[in-house]
Amino acid sequence: MDTRLLHTFLTLARTANFTAAAAELHLAQSTVTVHIRTLEREWGTRLFDRLPTGTLLTESGRRRLDGAQEVLDAVARLRTGGAGAGEGGDGVVRGRVRVGTPESLCATRLPPVITALRTRHPEAEVDLHAAGTGECVEGLRSGRLDLALLLEEGELPFPDVAAETVAREELALVCASGHPLAGREHAPTWARLARETFFLLEEGCSYSDALERRLLAVPDARPRLTRFGGVDAARSCVAAGLGLTLLPLTSVEEQVRQGRLARVPAPDFSDVPVRLARHRRRWTSPAAEALAEEMTRQWADGETPGAALSAPRGSGGRRSSK
Repeated sequence: MDTRLLHTFLTLARTANFTAAAAELHLAQSTVTVHIRTLEREWGTRLFDRLPTGTLLTESGRRRLDGAQEVLDAVARLRTGGAGAGEGGDGVVRGRVRVGTPESLCATRLPPVITALRTRHPEAEVDLHAAGTGECVEGLRSGRLDLALLLEEGELPFPDVAAETVAREELALVCASGHPLAGREHAPTWARLARETFFLLEEGCSYSDALERRLLAVPDARPRLTRFGGVDAARSCVAAGLGLTLLPLTSVEEQVRQGRLARVPAPDFSDVPVRLARHRRRWTSPAAEALAEEMTRQWADGETPGAALSAPRGSGGRRSSK
């Protein structure tokens, strides 16, 4: 079996488009077509339905996804067998690690980790993909991601994903500095908050979903809720005085220091675990293992980049229990 065909199969399954798959693989589109037709002939089954809008995996194709990924993982393991830590037989850690992560972590926790990784292992590269929990889990399953960081509490409802807590994120409820809730000494009640406008991250963000549930549980609650796919949009709306948002402290600390945002004393928001996730049945490359070790090393003391920015005094807001 030519492993190039399996790479093409998995890439087309992920992109659902011959043109996109060809671009990602740096192949001509006709070559992608030949690869898929070769596999379909060898396996004696149709793998994709060709549609005007792209491609769609057939049931037969879906059944072969895990097997194809396992073969590629096995080949990668064989290449490193007995070669020490590296992927090239010389003990050098090299390769590209694809990581899915919430947007807030891309700009705060991960830059120093990647810098340290490149210092220790210059030939290791990291590709970051900003994504929520659902997209990260799907990326791990499809092989598009090697590792993922999830901001999730409790037991994950994904039996094929293994996750360990590597840090915790303190949350901050913030508004514009001129908002009526700015500068308060005591936390507003849930009844008061339920009358406000909130700009939250998209559904699937665990702490945003939890806040929405708390607000809607207030009798006769009428909060105005808008969901965004990114931190910047929510943060900008709040800075313009349009409402409040709940975000990791690390993603708003600079704006708070500048006076563009102000922390609102919060009733009770628990720190959110940062969980390092990987697929249980997929092999983890030496480069991915090195990145995971660097995360653990960097965050072992539990300090967050925004820990020095404390909650308002007497607010009932809380510092992270680091």
